[in-house]
Amino acid sequence: MNKYNDIEVIINNKRYTLSGYESEEYLHKIASYINNKHAQFRDKDAYKFMDTDLKNILLQINIADDYFKTLDKLAQLEKDNESKENEIYDIRYELITTKTVLDAANKEIEDLKKELYENQKKIVRLETELKDSIKR
Repeated sequence: MNKYNDIEVIINNKRYTLSGYESEEYLHKIASYINNKHAQFRDKDAYKFMDTDLKNILLQINIADDYFKTLDKLAQLEKDNESKENEIYDIRYELITTKTVLDAANKEIEDLKKELYENQKKIVRLETELKDSIKR
């Protein structure tokens, strides 16, 4: 189990203590993400004139928007992954089927080669018998 971490971070020019079992790097990453969100709005003229509650709601809406877009992207990736897994399954099935057909064809070739060899031996034997019968 990870150790419990308490770290101090600065979010929107205020000092906060973040706590949790996540790594310090992860907690800093969270603070950085929120700071970046604040920075996205800080330079907009309309944002400057909003009261604190409205600014916080706007920030929360944008974070929720990022969250749901990420969930949608994850769902799409999972769907794509499932599609790729099905495609791989189909290709493996086709490969196995093709290998089975190839193995059967190779066996038939070997059998035909043996049959050809036996027939060639038979032809040589019959030709020899024919020559012997003509000589008599």
